[in-house]
Amino acid sequence: MTAPSARAGAGRDDVLIELRGVSKGYWRGRQLVPVLSDITFDIRRAEFLALMGPSGSGKSTLLNLIAGLDHPDHGSIEVEGEDIAQLGEVDLADWRAANVGFIFQFYNLMPVLSALENVELPLTLTSLGRRERRDRAQLALRLVGLGDREKHLPSELSGGQQQRVAIARAIVTDPTLLVADEPTGDLDRRSAEEALAIMQRLNEEMGKTIVMVTHDRRAAEHAKVIMHLEKGELSGRVEQRHG
Repeated sequence: MTAPSARAGAGRDDVLIELRGVSKGYWRGRQLVPVLSDITFDIRRAEFLALMGPSGSGKSTLLNLIAGLDHPDHGSIEVEGEDIAQLGEVDLADWRAANVGFIFQFYNLMPVLSALENVELPLTLTSLGRRERRDRAQLALRLVGLGDREKHLPSELSGGQQQRVAIARAIVTDPTLLVADEPTGDLDRRSAEEALAIMQRLNEEMGKTIVMVTHDRRAAEHAKVIMHLEKGELSGRVEQRHG
């Protein structure tokens, strides 16, 4: 059976991520509890994909596997032809640092660092000089509309502003892939719409590939494609939202 693609008509050159027969479970005492079963699909370059499903459907587990935060028990996950499921912990950490930007529900900002310093933090693991790190961090903050807040601590920013700082931190290394786990779950509706609009622009204007987990239908509708998980399996429902 042909694997479903996040968008119809994808050529092989357009595919960024290929998942084939991916399964994952966790041990609860002496019992293995299955979470994902035989997940197979493709994600195109410059896609904005929303993964939806009820609590316990396995959507966050799937996101963690795509992002290289965990290994599948079975199957392969190829990103630009490299099977990240076969990488050891050190190599996988290096791959994440070079290729993935993370956007979390609760921002995960360092409270003692300014907005600019928080955004610059991932760049301290690179060979860039201090001036270039600072320039890139300032540019990322401007891209999310917070160029005038770079000296503010997280406690001096609203929740929506903190999430925009987190988005700036996620893009500052120019990653291939952005992953977002319930990015609007802690935001009011207006702040959520602002964050989602930024993510849409990153996708449409900068060509960023985004995979977002959400339980919020209104958030999912900002994506180009919505896929549904039910009890650890793809439901077969693939909704094309745009173009």
